[in-house]
Amino acid sequence: MSNTLTPFVYWAQTEGQISLKVDLTDVKDLNVNLKETTLQVTACGQGAGGLNNYSFDLNLHLPIDPNESNFKVIDREVHFALKKKNNGWWPRLTSQPQKPSWLKIDFDKWKSEDMDDNEDEKRDILNDYPDMYDKLHKEEFGYRKEDFMKVYLVIYNLCQFVGFIYVLAVMAIRYSRDGPDSMKETYDTVGGPFKFIQLLQFLEVMHPLFGYTKSSVLVSLLQTGGRGFVLFCMIDAESRMQTKPVVFYLFLVWSTVEIVRYPYYITQLLNIEIHFLTWLRYTIWIPLYPLGFICEGIIMLRNIPYFEETKKFTVSLPNSYNFGFHFPSVIRLYLLFLLLPAMYTVMSRMNQQRLKKLRKPEIKKK
Repeated sequence: MSNTLTPFVYWAQTEGQISLKVDLTDVKDLNVNLKETTLQVTACGQGAGGLNNYSFDLNLHLPIDPNESNFKVIDREVHFALKKKNNGWWPRLTSQPQKPSWLKIDFDKWKSEDMDDNEDEKRDILNDYPDMYDKLHKEEFGYRKEDFMKVYLVIYNLCQFVGFIYVLAVMAIRYSRDGPDSMKETYDTVGGPFKFIQLLQFLEVMHPLFGYTKSSVLVSLLQTGGRGFVLFCMIDAESRMQTKPVVFYLFLVWSTVEIVRYPYYITQLLNIEIHFLTWLRYTIWIPLYPLGFICEGIIMLRNIPYFEETKKFTVSLPNSYNFGFHFPSVIRLYLLFLLLPAMYTVMSRMNQQRLKKLRKPEIKKK
């Protein structure tokens, strides 16, 4: 092993305690020297520099109580709980204004002074102490650093909102000019942009898998996958279906739902509460979701004779692979065993969310 290195150390605080997380695994030969205003640590372990000897010294901003402080070695870190000698919020951890580069701020563990240590609710320092949050971020990064996940989700939702607004605007302008005659050219006009934003929607299946959102993977897959099947396999693959008025109505229903959903998500990410938008988000689906499923079912039913005729996506026997696939039968099975269960699953979940979001808070009488 080479010379002694310095590990990354993450710190957070409550009103009465400092917590330190030393980023080391497989720790051996740990030596801790803890005094009122200093902390010295040496150890051998696996850190950012690989398996090596690590050490660091801290001169604390204010005194702590060594007798009431403790440390422990857990799976992926060494954790210190340092009891403050006098309760209060420290503006920084070290006595010197200059913070060492290996010392980081652990915002995930930060608690506010009105939160008990045994409280389950996770609080947000940004909401509790916005001035302190900005100051600490500026100390850490030199500027106010936004969460990458939050920025990404805002941009994604904004792009989707703009896409569906464009589709609706084009359809509305053409309908106001040409009336019902414009319906047969709906797919030729907005089909391309609609396919693009629909492909982007498949990211919404990945978001809960990566922990970006708390939505259900199954519900996201049913919604996005069902739309993708109808759009690409039923409409895009059969030119005769593209001129039917039901395509206009389907695009109208889908787009109307989305121009409410995506702005709602943006306001939630930005911690902005608009009661009417919340009500609209969890109410507009009641008439529109059944209409959307009906349009999807009509498109599938009308496509069955077309695919019987063209044999598109059908693999007939005999062939070299000895494999047969009859696409019209798949459509029939989809209608019987997937469309209705998917409709029930999606609408049941939306109803549960509606009851949760729009339920009036109970007023407890003293």
